[in-house]
Amino acid sequence: MIIYEILKVILLGIIEGITEWLPVSSTGHLIILDELLSLKVSEEFLSMFRVVIQLGAIAAVPVLFWEKLFPFSKHPTEKKVTIRLWVKVIVGSIPAALLGIIFDDLFDRYLYNYFVVALALIVYGIVFIFLEKIRAEKKNTINSINDLTYADALKIGLFQSLSLIPGTSRSGSSILGGMLIGASRETSAEFSFFMAIPIMLGASLLKIGKYFVSGFTLSGDEAILLLIGMVVSFVVSLAVIRFLMDYVKSHDFKIFGYYRIILGLIVLLTFLF
Repeated sequence: MIIYEILKVILLGIIEGITEWLPVSSTGHLIILDELLSLKVSEEFLSMFRVVIQLGAIAAVPVLFWEKLFPFSKHPTEKKVTIRLWVKVIVGSIPAALLGIIFDDLFDRYLYNYFVVALALIVYGIVFIFLEKIRAEKKNTINSINDLTYADALKIGLFQSLSLIPGTSRSGSSILGGMLIGASRETSAEFSFFMAIPIMLGASLLKIGKYFVSGFTLSGDEAILLLIGMVVSFVVSLAVIRFLMDYVKSHDFKIFGYYRIILGLIVLLTFLF
């Protein structure tokens, strides 16, 4: 039986590694997949698993962007640039962190269902397509993260907080926010990757803390499932982040908008009928 559950977790890790970075909602996909192929674990562990598995995906960011993110042992000028980058990341992470701490239980209780996920997928898909059509007539005013001001980072962070609604996508929300304030697709995507580090680390620690404070413990099998899911999502994320950074240099996000709409409609039809 544990072998069958491991195969499910490997699939979940692959889905997480792909959808965490593409603007298509990783949590939404995990919820949908769980409805179709559920793990034989407790609801409490599953709730924690959905969030903590993202730690594996997040670990790919510092590995790929080490030169930009590591603030020590650098030339003083480079060090200042890196420190300013981290301040922008922290400023951008504040809105989602505050709302997540305050409303985490309410979101878990009332929003983690197929209808909310499907609706969010469709609405964000329409927004992506509409925004790309508008942007075709405008030039980017922000072409690198160095061009972002702290106010810009906060604005993007406010959009990122919308990702607390399952199905919206953390990367999708922050990329939309970046594009709306005039940032290039590449800049928006890269800053979204960086903001994932404190947000998902904090969300994971919060989930783990609540899990153990509530009196639950990890069995040996559950620990293995969680570890496998994180490792698989990390490996897949390495490839997907590289792909997306190359993709946005010469393509827009309309294809993801259409994908979201189609997937949202499939989810609605599947669970309604």
